[in-house]
Amino acid sequence: MAIIGAGPAGMSAACQVAELGLSVILMDEQPRAGGQIYRNVGAASRGRLDWLGPDYARGRTLVERLAIAQGVSHLTSATVWDVSPTLAVSYLLDGRAAQCRAKHLIVATGAMERPSPLPGWTLPGVMNAGAAQIMMKAGGAVPEGRIVLVGGGPLLYLVAAQLLDAGAQVAALVETSPTQNRKHALRHLMGALRAPGYLIKGMRLLTRIRRAGVAHHFADGEVTIEGDNKAEAVAFKAGGKAQRIGADTVLLHHGVIPNVQLTRMLRLEHDWDPRQLAWRPRCDAYGVSSHEAISVTGDGAGIGGARAAECSGALAALGAACRLGVIDASALQAQAAPLQAEHQAQLRIRPFLDTLYRPPEWLLTPTDDTIVCRCEEVTAGQIREMARLGCSGPNQTKFFSRSGMGPCQGRMCGVTVAQLIAQSRGVPIEAAGYYRIRPPLKPVPLAALASMDAPPQPAQGR
Repeated sequence: MAIIGAGPAGMSAACQVAELGLSVILMDEQPRAGGQIYRNVGAASRGRLDWLGPDYARGRTLVERLAIAQGVSHLTSATVWDVSPTLAVSYLLDGRAAQCRAKHLIVATGAMERPSPLPGWTLPGVMNAGAAQIMMKAGGAVPEGRIVLVGGGPLLYLVAAQLLDAGAQVAALVETSPTQNRKHALRHLMGALRAPGYLIKGMRLLTRIRRAGVAHHFADGEVTIEGDNKAEAVAFKAGGKAQRIGADTVLLHHGVIPNVQLTRMLRLEHDWDPRQLAWRPRCDAYGVSSHEAISVTGDGAGIGGARAAECSGALAALGAACRLGVIDASALQAQAAPLQAEHQAQLRIRPFLDTLYRPPEWLLTPTDDTIVCRCEEVTAGQIREMARLGCSGPNQTKFFSRSGMGPCQGRMCGVTVAQLIAQSRGVPIEAAGYYRIRPPLKPVPLAALASMDAPPQPAQGR
C-alpha cells in the first residue's frame, strides 16, 4: 500500500495500516511528518508550542505514534510528480527519480488556501495567512512592522492570535465576510451548538485579539491593497466610511479548499461543492474514489479540519484493507463504527462555518483589471473576453492567455478562472470544468529523469 501525504490524515492512515499488520510506504515532500497543520511539530521548541497553541501541539502525539509504527516506511522530502493508471508512483528523492507500485493508493494531499484575487494582492509584502503561519511553524519567523489581516474564517483569528503571542505588531483585522452571512448561518446554529468546543475556541481567539487592542473592521465591499513597489496600506469602506490602514505586511485568507491537483491528474470524478465553493473528489464513506484502488482522505476530499482528517484517514485505511482482503466486512463495520461517529461529530460545525464565512461576491467576481493568474499575469477581464469569444472552459483559455500554465500549474487560479467563465457564459460551473492536469505535478530535473533506469518496485506489504 502507498500513502501520499503525511498530514493528519496520512499519518492516521499509516498508523492504522500498521496496526493491521501491513506495511506501507508513506511519501511526503516535507522533511518531517505533520503536513501543513502540524508542520515541524515534532521539532518545535516548548516556547513555540506555547504560542502556536494546544491544537498545534496535539499533532506531536500523532507524529510520535507514527515514529514507532511497525511496517511504515516514511520517505521524507519525497516529491510525488506522477502516478500512472496502474498505480506506479513516481517521486523525486535526493535528486533522483524513483518509482514504486502500489496495490492500493491513499491520497492525503490536504488543502490549500483559496486564492484572494483583489486589487494589489500581487504586491511584495502580501501573502496568505497560511504562509505566515508556515513561517512561524518552520522557523519561528514573524513578519516585521505593521501587519493587517484581511479576509474571513477561523484561521484568520488563529493566525492573528499566534502573531500576537509571538510578539508581532498586528495593526488591524479586516473581515470581508458579508453581514448577510450571519442570517443564513443561523439555520445551522443548532448543529454548531452540538460542537461547543469550536465555538468556545473561536470566542477565546476573538477575546485575545480585542484585549490586545487590535482594530477590528467589517468591510462593506471590495478591499484594495495600495502601494507602488510594495504593500503600504489597506483601503476599504466600513459602515459607509472610507478607511485606510497603513501596513508593512498584508495577510489574506478566505478559507481553504481541497488540493485536487493529484486527483485531477488521476482523472478521478469530481463534484462541485456549492457550500464550500470548491471541487472535491467523489468518494464513498471510506474514501474510495471512482477508481476502486484509489482512496482520497482528509481535507483533500472535503474540508473538515485536522481532527476530522485523522478519523477519515483511519477509515480510508480500514476500507483499503477490506478491499485487499485483510479484514472482512464485519470486522470493517465493527472497527469503523466509532471512527465514523467521531468523524461526524467533528463535521457538525462545518455547515455553520462554511455559511458564516462564505467569501464575498466581489472576491468571486473580481474587477476586469485584477490579476487572477499570478504566474502569467492574466486579468479577470482577459478571461471574460475569452469566454465571450467562445472559450467553454479553463483548458481553452490556456491557448489564448497561458493561464494555468505557469509554475503553479493552475493551483492558484483554477477555481477563479472556472468561476469567471461560468459567470460569463451563464452556465453552472460544472459545465465550465477545470484544468486538465498533466504530469509532472512538480518540476523534475532532466538528470533525475535520466536516473530512472530501473522498473518500478512493488510497494512493501499488501
